[in-house]
Amino acid sequence: MINRKLMLPALISAALVAGCGKEPAPQNNAFVPLVSAQSAELIDYQPIQTFVGRTEAVEDVGIVPQVSGYLKARYFKEGQLVQQGQLLYKIDPGLYEAKVASAQAAVSQAEAGLHNANLDYERGQDLLPRGGISQSEFDRLTAVKLQAEAAVKSADAQLAAAQLDLSHTTIVAPFTGRISESNASLGDLVSPSTGVLTTIVSLDPMQASFSMSEKQRLEMGADMVSGSGKGRGGSVEVYLRLGKGYDYDQVGKIDYLGNRIDVKTGTIGLRASFPNPDHRLLPGQYVEVIVQDKKPLPSIIIPRLSVQTDLEGDFVMVLKEGNKVERRNIILGEQTDKGIIVREGLEENEQVLTKGLQRVRNGMTVRLQGEGA
Repeated sequence: MINRKLMLPALISAALVAGCGKEPAPQNNAFVPLVSAQSAELIDYQPIQTFVGRTEAVEDVGIVPQVSGYLKARYFKEGQLVQQGQLLYKIDPGLYEAKVASAQAAVSQAEAGLHNANLDYERGQDLLPRGGISQSEFDRLTAVKLQAEAAVKSADAQLAAAQLDLSHTTIVAPFTGRISESNASLGDLVSPSTGVLTTIVSLDPMQASFSMSEKQRLEMGADMVSGSGKGRGGSVEVYLRLGKGYDYDQVGKIDYLGNRIDVKTGTIGLRASFPNPDHRLLPGQYVEVIVQDKKPLPSIIIPRLSVQTDLEGDFVMVLKEGNKVERRNIILGEQTDKGIIVREGLEENEQVLTKGLQRVRNGMTVRLQGEGA
């Protein structure tokens, strides 16, 4: 009879000896992330910046009467385009014509007095050397002559003032532009205290005012724009977008740069001038001002989804030899339709990872999609 208690330890020992003689079971390979990569491209890029602006007329004036009187006539249709020098209003001139006539009579009277004073002065000059008059009498004649000359000048000044008031009874357009509605009716008594009778705005050219931050000013080289639009202003083109789907077809130029940074907003004011022959632009419109460099610049561009950000800033994972990845810190530029501009940190044709970024770390080996498992 077999003793089972003696056989069990012997079987266990034999199993252990047999197990020690076998090779270890093979382990699975370490996980290798599957990724996609795309080359960094070199393109010709025209830097573009977009700003919110508002259109302004070059000339915008309110017509205010300079003299008092009854409004006698109006010579324009409200809302029409008026030309420089065109007659707009006529104020009753009767009172001012009478003042001019009175001033003219005063001038004639003063001139007659001067003529008489000159004759007396000339007689005095002849008599004084012969003792015909005293020195004091001659001095009096001289003073009378000077007073008569002053009276003529005063009368001339009063006549000029009266004529100026008379000229103000006719109101003309100071420049070519579109006129608004009239705030006064025929027969109204108007005066300087009445206020604005109507307004005129010039329409061609039209200006667009906008602001940019201090950083944008330095990046775009706006610090080299002179107040006359020269310098850097000649190397950029300015466009307008009037709304969704409405672009303005005239190219503008920067003609004004502010002289200080606004301490509240950190921005500086600029202004661009645009031809407006069809009067499509009107003062007060909100517009998008697009500033674009005339000369394209060679720029590195990559897909936006390849860019990651952490506490150190923006970075991409670059594919190196042997399918190893390397972290590369970069400085980004503008976003475009083709991707995002990289200003520093990448070279042309370097491969950046675009998919599988969540499992990739610096120095890891990866598998490219399409190269097999």
